[in-house]
Amino acid sequence: MSDYWHQHNLRVQYKDTDQMGVVHHGNYITWFEVARIEWMRNSGMNYRHMEELGLLLPVLDVNVSYIKSAKFDDCVALFTKVASFSPVRLEFYYEARKITEEEFHKKGEGIKEPFGDLLAKGTTKHMWVNQDFKPARLHKVAPEILQMLEKTARVPH
Repeated sequence: MSDYWHQHNLRVQYKDTDQMGVVHHGNYITWFEVARIEWMRNSGMNYRHMEELGLLLPVLDVNVSYIKSAKFDDCVALFTKVASFSPVRLEFYYEARKITEEEFHKKGEGIKEPFGDLLAKGTTKHMWVNQDFKPARLHKVAPEILQMLEKTARVPH
């Protein structure tokens, strides 16, 4: 859906590695969550504010493909974009890529094409729900959030 990626950089922490010396596979899902929250914040959809409106966005499905391993102290860029959305559902696409130290310090916005060595890629699917975990339709509950999503999912931010 979106042609542009949001980039969020991190450095692999020792605690995130396993006995083999590589990032534990479960950390990629955590990284995807961090990248999603940062994409939302950068797009004007602060998650805390959405919760104050009574909206929650639970994960319905996670898919991760592991390509290469990351190790302690590697620089990683998490690239995130909206794959699809409707007033009820939202899907994100992610790529985790190893980048150089120089690239780590030059974070960009509105990235047209992810760069670096692909480590993992995946998607998460979500459904907007209210505090009772009943489906919520954005155009009825929070049209301003849907408008922000329509705007930011299609243009660089």
